[in-house]
Amino acid sequence: MDTESTQFEPSPRPDWGRPEPLTADECRAAFDAVEPYTIGLEEELMVVSPETFELSDTAAELVALAADERIRPELRASQLELVTPVCRTAVEACAHLGELRARVAEVAAGTALLAAAGTHPFSAGTGAVSEGERNELLVEEYEWAALETFACGLHVHVALGDADRALAVFNALRSYLPEIAALAANSPFARGRDTGLASIRPKLNQAFPREGIPPAFASWDEYADLVRWGRHAFPDATFLWWELRPHPAYGTLEVRAADAQTRVEDATAIAAVVQSLVVSLGRRHDDGERLPAVSSFRISENFWSALRHGLSGWMLDLESGEQEPTLARVDRLLAGLEPTAEDLGLDAELVQARTLLGGNGADRQRYVAAREGLDGLVRWLVAETLLR
Repeated sequence: MDTESTQFEPSPRPDWGRPEPLTADECRAAFDAVEPYTIGLEEELMVVSPETFELSDTAAELVALAADERIRPELRASQLELVTPVCRTAVEACAHLGELRARVAEVAAGTALLAAAGTHPFSAGTGAVSEGERNELLVEEYEWAALETFACGLHVHVALGDADRALAVFNALRSYLPEIAALAANSPFARGRDTGLASIRPKLNQAFPREGIPPAFASWDEYADLVRWGRHAFPDATFLWWELRPHPAYGTLEVRAADAQTRVEDATAIAAVVQSLVVSLGRRHDDGERLPAVSSFRISENFWSALRHGLSGWMLDLESGEQEPTLARVDRLLAGLEPTAEDLGLDAELVQARTLLGGNGADRQRYVAAREGLDGLVRWLVAETLLR
């Protein structure tokens, strides 16, 4: 037998280019340079057909008509990204979201509709992939994930204004990702069925690598070394798709654990919780408290419970392992954030976050679907998306 003819050739890797490796000094400079506790949001929205309420591959046309750099295409041709400027508070940032949703709806009138949720309840397909070299490379390397998954999130960026503070808060903030995910769960349906989860979106995203709960880092050198080590598998830190990640390009911590929220007021509430939590942790660090950095394994157990049950499940104490109702755990978190939220002028938004304890997006979707069916649910999502 000709052994040479039976040898398997390694699969070619996509040509991402070879940017200069990220350094710890660059990280420190980026996180030192920003104004502390400012906030910015990225929101992913679905574009749907006004006739069938299926996903509609018309996002590129809407981006062109809107002619606004804050309204951008996403990986899917039936998906838009709305990006706010840097803002002082969650209220200011979400005012931009409301304005941008209205702008897209204006240019889409008669041809397309907008719907905000973590997933489309019944669309059987995910549609085409948007044009662009980066998207082509994503399909080449992550074919199934890029072609077969569709999910929309609300990403909250908060600046710390100091690299040491940012790293300490990053390590501690990881522990609260399950509570954020439970409060913001808004994707119980996918491909025409109830998934049994309050939030299926993060599980769909896990078809990509480097997802889930991030590791803790002892130093910026350790973080930069990880990015440098992986340079032949992924080109830069933007390919670390964790539920929370440092973003050296912006000098922010990016919380990615929340599903897209149907109502702008709920997006404001989630953003207010995240901003208040980051500020609270930052102040504790400044007061000399050593913030805990819990193992990713323990946090992941609670994160699974958040996705499976939303607010109606149980979580484990990260130290003792004792079981506690998720609702009580989130309620205690919100109570502890009240003084910080009041300082930031977000006390009303924290009250709105408390209304989600009585029924978050996933609960509301199931209520509507039980009465109106999945077609009626999408109609409801469309109507609620433009409420202001």
